[in-house]
Amino acid sequence: MERLQKVIARAGIASRRKAEELITQGRVKVNGITVSQLGTQVSNSDVITVDDKTLKKEELVYYLLNKPRKYVSTAADEHDRAKVTDLIDSPERIFPVGRLDYESTGLLILTNDGEFANLLTHPKFHIPKTYHVTIKGVLSKNDILALRRGIVLYDGIKTMRSEVQLVNYDREADKCTIDITIYEGRNRQVRRMIEALGYEVTRLHRTRFGTVTDDQIPSGSYRRLRPHEIKSLKMMAEEGKSE
Repeated sequence: MERLQKVIARAGIASRRKAEELITQGRVKVNGITVSQLGTQVSNSDVITVDDKTLKKEELVYYLLNKPRKYVSTAADEHDRAKVTDLIDSPERIFPVGRLDYESTGLLILTNDGEFANLLTHPKFHIPKTYHVTIKGVLSKNDILALRRGIVLYDGIKTMRSEVQLVNYDREADKCTIDITIYEGRNRQVRRMIEALGYEVTRLHRTRFGTVTDDQIPSGSYRRLRPHEIKSLKMMAEEGKSE
């Protein structure tokens, strides 16, 4: 669901502020009923008219990007850094679903479907995300057990249980690699979990988002999400919601 004024603005009818004026003036209808209250939520299936003219809906698009380093996972950046949206040639105004931080790489979904994005990012839906992580230092068995049980971060919040597999380690080089799957999406969560144990992440790459995985996409490249992948992600979110 999205705010009505946001949907109107995104359709190019008016700015967000002007859209709010149209609503309060009683010039907007949703499914044939005049709506004059700001903050009204609408879905993709709702029919919206402005001055009795039906709003043209954007085509809903879904992309899977293999994010490279040194790109921000936002649609705009006040520091004028390279953005993930710069990598995708789309006529629609898309945005990333969740984030991968500036130095992290891997699978990132971008879309213009607000409902879909909410399903994948809202904490109550518990969508699993898997990361291949290189760490400076070698985790002990107790460290791995702590990650699996949940880590208390520096802000006092304890993470949910996670799945952790030690992939390899090199004591001489003082480093190791793990695969970790988390079921929530706190800011820089995996890095903060590792740091809370006293180690440093030197490389972090997301290999799976929900049911979607694809190691054939070159860094900086993208493809459309397939219909069965979109359906599977929605089903996973609904199953997570009911648990």
